[in-house]
Amino acid sequence: MTPAATALGVHLRVLVESPTSSAAQVVVDAPVGTASDAQAVLDLAHGAAVLTFEHEHVPGALLDRVSGLGTPVRPSAAALVHAQDKITMRTRLGELGVPCPRWAPLSQRGDLERFLAAAGGEAVVKTARGGYDGKGVRVVRSADDAADWLTAAADGTGAPLLAEEKVPFSRELAVLVARRPSGEVRTWPVVESVQRDGVCAEVIAPAPDLDAATRDEAVGIAVRIAEGLGVTGVLAVELFEVADPDGGPARVLVNELAMRPHNSGHWTIDGAVTSQFEQHLRAVLDLPLGDTAPRAAWTVMSNVLGSTLEDLTDALAGVSRQDPQAKVHLYGKDVRPGRKLGHVNVSGDDLSEVRRRANAAAALLRGEAPHEQTEA
Repeated sequence: MTPAATALGVHLRVLVESPTSSAAQVVVDAPVGTASDAQAVLDLAHGAAVLTFEHEHVPGALLDRVSGLGTPVRPSAAALVHAQDKITMRTRLGELGVPCPRWAPLSQRGDLERFLAAAGGEAVVKTARGGYDGKGVRVVRSADDAADWLTAAADGTGAPLLAEEKVPFSRELAVLVARRPSGEVRTWPVVESVQRDGVCAEVIAPAPDLDAATRDEAVGIAVRIAEGLGVTGVLAVELFEVADPDGGPARVLVNELAMRPHNSGHWTIDGAVTSQFEQHLRAVLDLPLGDTAPRAAWTVMSNVLGSTLEDLTDALAGVSRQDPQAKVHLYGKDVRPGRKLGHVNVSGDDLSEVRRRANAAAALLRGEAPHEQTEA
């Protein structure tokens, strides 16, 4: 959000966990502390026009305390809990009439055994809190496959659990929506999110070959959730697209929610008139929202997941020579296997070529020589 804030003349103060963290490298006003440290958060919010966040792991009671002292928190703790707790989320989405996979909370082994029997012998077990990027998720075929989680949940040492049907989806979609306190709502084009090993590897904007009826349903669901949960700021709604066996428009089911700028929206930095980061600032400050129209027929974002390079900037010259129009965004993170270290955005008129170029640039940043690259 820093470039957008600078352009708008908005001063950012960011609570960072380390003086060398990504945000601390680009924000001057960056006190060190954790999101669970009440005094650090209270000090951060003192005198601010609004408090917002870029991850969901902030205690709701602490956010309510900040709000009670006069600093608006956006989105509110009452909204955020639906992104923090999957059981709360599924319950409320059901009340809103939002289509979701069949699910059930799990309090004991028998609950999972009954769910598996009804689901045809296979299900997805999730921790209700704390999971992300494939963590806290297991595909199970018997209660034994989740025995350790069930024991931990029962004795209070682990998170509560829920079971969901294993959806036979054809692909994953995402809708990004922004809402300001006064009620104005804007959405970006529906995108396709390509996952590898449970982590988003690539985003295609807009989602190719998406039926207009399915597109409109996905957008309508995202807006209904934003309004129904009272979300302010950017909301990412991750969806499963499920084909109609009779050949009609595909249906969509809500998979996950994120109440913050999200990986599925990083393409907007270069591919949309208003990026998700600028829009989030506008929304939480209750400013009129920006135009979300795409700048090109296609934009593809390719994530840099791990690298053999110690310093990814060593690859910048090669990327620039290979594709002068590729937009590289590096996060200043230490290199670890599979870690999201940055992404590349490429825009253009030919989807297959745009996709090839984005993945080729990301491959160079992963330390792969040009002859080692393969098209995703």
